[in-house]
Amino acid sequence: MKKKVLDIIGWREYAQLPQLEVEAIKVKVDTGARTSSLHVSEIKIYKRKNKEFAHFTIHPRQKSSKPEIEAKAEVIEHRKVKSSNGISSVRPVILTKLKIGEHVKVIEVTLVNRDMMGFRMLLGREALRGDFLVDSGKSFLMSKELKKRS
Repeated sequence: MKKKVLDIIGWREYAQLPQLEVEAIKVKVDTGARTSSLHVSEIKIYKRKNKEFAHFTIHPRQKSSKPEIEAKAEVIEHRKVKSSNGISSVRPVILTKLKIGEHVKVIEVTLVNRDMMGFRMLLGREALRGDFLVDSGKSFLMSKELKKRS
């Protein structure tokens, strides 16, 4: 059986979230985090036909409130997550497509206000598994073209 060759990803990359209409967002690759998280504001949870949804605003650029992208997604669960400062909170979890380089995959993402954090998105181990190895000394290995456009 032939082993799959994993692509090498830097400790930070640019990604796209096509289902959420995010053309470019700088992500921190965080092997210490299990689940990925996305900075959002104005989260409103509502029910429709026995399903739960979240309506939220994404600010994909660091240190900027523009552009504002309004999005909605089905909430698949609420998960208790411990942040880097050790505080636990319950966050809504959605599924969305992630595109880095030529890789496209559906990942779980928790929605949280990361306004005080350096990156608008963290990419956790579950999103990396099976596709990427991390070179912690390099940046933007898979996303040079997106970096130029941002």
